[in-house]
Amino acid sequence: MKKTWMGLVVLMVLSAALFSGCTSLTGRTVGEYIDDASITTEANAIIINDPDAQYLKIDVTTTKGNVVLTGFINDKKTEERIVSKIKKIKGVKSVKSLLKVQK
Repeated sequence: MKKTWMGLVVLMVLSAALFSGCTSLTGRTVGEYIDDASITTEANAIIINDPDAQYLKIDVTTTKGNVVLTGFINDKKTEERIVSKIKKIKGVKSVKSLLKVQK
C-alpha cells in the first residue's frame, strides 16, 4: 500500500515537471513563441517588399502578438502604410511604431 502511494506521488511530481516545461522562463508557451516568430517573419516580409522601406534598417520585435517597430523610415506616409499592413497579420494584437524619419 505504501509503495503504491509513493508511486503516485512520484508520478504526480514528474507530471508537474513535464507540464511546467511547456512555458519558458519568460512566461510564454512554445505556441506563443512560434506565433510571435511567424508574425515577425511576416512583418519583415512586408517591410522588405515595400518599395520605400526595403533598404532601411527597421527592427521588428513581437511579444505575445504585440509588435514594436524600431529604426528609421523615409517619411510618415511609408510608416503609416507599413503599420497598417502589419496590423492585418493574423495574431497581431497591436503595433507600436518607434520609427524615426531619416532625412
